Amino acid sequence: MRSMTGYGRTQQSADGREMTVEIKTVNHRFLDVSSRLPRALSFAEDALRKQIGAALKRGHVDVNVTYVNQRQDAREVRVDEGMALQYREALLAVRRITRHEGITISEADASWIAAQPDVLQVTVREEDRDAVSALLSDTVALALQDVLAMREKEGKALQEDLTFHLNEVDRIREEIARLAPEVPKIYQEKLQNRLKELNVTEIDPQRLAQEVALMADRCAIDEELSRLESHIGQMRAALREEEEVGRRLDFLTQELNREVNTIGSKASDARITKLVVSAKSEIEKLREQVQNVE
Repeated sequence: MRSMTGYGRTQQSADGREMTVEIKTVNHRFLDVSSRLPRALSFAEDALRKQIGAALKRGHVDVNVTYVNQRQDAREVRVDEGMALQYREALLAVRRITRHEGITISEADASWIAAQPDVLQVTVREEDRDAVSALLSDTVALALQDVLAMREKEGKALQEDLTFHLNEVDRIREEIARLAPEVPKIYQEKLQNRLKELNVTEIDPQRLAQEVALMADRCAIDEELSRLESHIGQMRAALREEEEVGRRLDFLTQELNREVNTIGSKASDARITKLVVSAKSEIEKLREQVQNVE
């Protein structure tokens, strides 16, 4: 069983490329991948999503990719000759105005010209898509390994917590099952005492038995207890599985809640009502934790 978490990895290639991939996952009913890539890597977004989808089946996944290309041929510096000549003529004009005619452009002047806006233009060469895609894929694979390993570790702790709350629900179910047969008897005693308070001396035993039988039928919870036991058993089995069980656990938790609600509405006994409240509290804790299971 796996929980939701996050991790990141950085990898460098021998030719000067550096890739960092950060992956963070939080609960979501379905797989929802949100990726942020540099513009130069936008072509690799589809492949990235497929790689994430092959490893993760559920959750909202945020993927942040940063990329630095430090290769010598990654950029090209070009000189705008026309702009440089314009600055040169402007500088000569200034010299003429200040009566420094005949002085040639010095190295310092050339540096000044080169420093002016738009004289030197830096352009980024088109990336080698195959090389970048391979580096991205390798880095994503390493980050996913870390994410899955952390999920496994946290999943074990989550499994223990879910098992504890599930055991509590089962304990409460057993207590309710012990009390359920007493409900008709208690009802009969209350009915007899009430009739005595009303000074009803002639009680038809058959009519009394019929009333008690109707009450017993209305508050019968044997089927609900049986289904509740079955759902608990299925959840225990699911918690022992290694594959993705989040959706199944979510469904079973809803079924637990449904059966407990029905028991609460049918069993007119204060002790059972109190146990139902405790069971619903444990089921709510299960529901909250199940949302973190893949």
